[in-house]
Amino acid sequence: MTIMRHIVRFIVAAVVLMFVGFLVPGFSVSSFWTALLAAVVIALLGWVIEAMFGDRISPYNRGIVGFIVSAVVIYLTQYIVSGFHVTILGALLASLVIGIIDLFIPIKTHMDLHNGDAGNKQET
Repeated sequence: MTIMRHIVRFIVAAVVLMFVGFLVPGFSVSSFWTALLAAVVIALLGWVIEAMFGDRISPYNRGIVGFIVSAVVIYLTQYIVSGFHVTILGALLASLVIGIIDLFIPIKTHMDLHNGDAGNKQET
């Protein structure tokens, strides 16, 4: 079940990247498979940054630092994934659009937060 959840998240992230490529100038994705690979690379880069610097600088963290880190991660992805091209302004706009989309379609679930113990969390 966990693997299926990750697959669905990457597919949703790829669809979001395709939509952002359609919407944002300076941001292009050549195919769905490129978007899927870019989604995996973005997740891995985000994981590495979070492991190195902690949750406060995480691209998944809300706020200006998370926004800028997300834009940097998106910009760096173009050097790893062929068929994925983005300008600096495109990365900033994409980070903004992805953040807005994430408000309505969160890619991280509540179970992923707090190491999977969100159901055991007590209200105060």
